[in-house]
Amino acid sequence: MMRQYHVMVCLIFVGLFTSDITAKVEVDQDSKEKGKIVTLMTYNLKFASPTFKPSWEVRRDMQVDMIQQYSPDVIGTQEGLKGQIDYLMEQLPGYVVIGEGRKGGDDDEHMAIFFKRDKFRLREMHSFQLSETPDVIGSGPEVNPRMVTWVRLSLINKPAEGKTYPYPSDYRGHWANTQEFYLFNTHLFNRRDQAMARLNSAKLIMERINFCNRFGEWTKERPVFLMGDFNTRPGGEVYKTFVGDKNTEDALLLKDSIKGGSGIDWVLYRGNVEVLKYEQVDYNVNGVYPSDHKPIYVEFRLISL
Repeated sequence: MMRQYHVMVCLIFVGLFTSDITAKVEVDQDSKEKGKIVTLMTYNLKFASPTFKPSWEVRRDMQVDMIQQYSPDVIGTQEGLKGQIDYLMEQLPGYVVIGEGRKGGDDDEHMAIFFKRDKFRLREMHSFQLSETPDVIGSGPEVNPRMVTWVRLSLINKPAEGKTYPYPSDYRGHWANTQEFYLFNTHLFNRRDQAMARLNSAKLIMERINFCNRFGEWTKERPVFLMGDFNTRPGGEVYKTFVGDKNTEDALLLKDSIKGGSGIDWVLYRGNVEVLKYEQVDYNVNGVYPSDHKPIYVEFRLISL
């Protein structure tokens, strides 16, 4: 069972100080108003290693500052230990955080998800292990097991200031206008000899994502987002498992938020969604970065059905 904290979060930097990438799609104001805007960030915090420089005590306030500058609606983090997650939670009270350690409870690295408390209502949350027994938390390799944390969120449908709700007080179908989506956050195996483990993990994640298909015609389609550190680059078998290739026609596959993919940190999606902006965040203080990964920040429009 997953722990819930009240929190705020992280920054990002991609392990190899690669060139910065920003992709924008210019969208006019009328188009933006046709759907809800949601901003997502994936960020490998770099665990509080005593040998990594700068130390966590130096990096942590840089991460808080970066998050405050970008103010993403939802953040998927990787590698954060309990103390790191707790610190971000304390400094960023506008967020709620859910997630547990890779070995259950507070033990080991967390696959935490932060979301803005004033924008979303939590409908559902869970985690599963990237192993032969995915529902057994902590299963898999004794050292560095891997997992997925996922949520189903709904946008809080509040009228603008001075406006009223479009429904009479006794109307029983008003919840039909609430936009929901799923978000999965993960960190795949990292060693070169674990290529098969990464591929099988990708297949398992897709199986779990496909359970989120709508049940019947009366069920509103919910977009799905998958983010994380995949420890492999676009073009390989793991990437193709998620998004296919130019010859693949499968409505259940995901799309990348940047054409052709980039790096090892991805934000993938499926559903009635439009990418408005993609940015690899080059946040640093006098050339000092708060992690060995750069965050990926993506602005989406959830298109009203």
